Amino acid sequence: MNLPSKKMASDLTNLTRVIAEVAKAVALGEFNKLIDVAAQGEMLDLKVTVNFMVNHLRTLACEVIRVSLDIGTEGILDGRAFVSDVEGMWRILIDNINLMGRNLTNQVRSVTQVTKAVGDGDLTKKIEIDAKGEFLELKETVNGMTGSLDAFSYEASKVAREVGTEGLLGGQARVTNVGGTWREVTDNVNAMANNVGGCLCEI
Repeated sequence: MNLPSKKMASDLTNLTRVIAEVAKAVALGEFNKLIDVAAQGEMLDLKVTVNFMVNHLRTLACEVIRVSLDIGTEGILDGRAFVSDVEGMWRILIDNINLMGRNLTNQVRSVTQVTKAVGDGDLTKKIEIDAKGEFLELKETVNGMTGSLDAFSYEASKVAREVGTEGLLGGQARVTNVGGTWREVTDNVNAMANNVGGCLCEI
């Protein structure tokens, strides 16, 4: 084998080995290796293509990690993954990550708005967004809580108005499906109404 042929064979062997090393690194989730040996013709095309793929995968992985940390750890709900010039399965992956982030953002913000409204004494708001799984359970729980508080507030105000303002004795707050403190408060409101009625009847 003459010298040029030996050099060409050596270059081809080196390039093939480097490509194999880079492919193995990518398979192991390492995106810091690139093909850095000289190449020409179709081998140059292969080198450029593989390096382009590795760079895109590194960018994709960094974006997925960033968005996951933003939303899951830092509580930055508007986190979005941005990767340009990707198509096929990579575009589907990015779109689904962003869809997940958008859905989580909408769900958490809706819960926040309703609970904040309850804290401000506004019991008219409900979580209206579509939800599934545990978020659906959370939605139903918060909406049920708001409904119970609204019913309790209405009944307690009604009894206070009837007894304290209109002079109607014997009024009772009727609130179903409440327990704990809410049941205790309801019972005390009714006991107060009964006591007021009993005192006035004794006069």
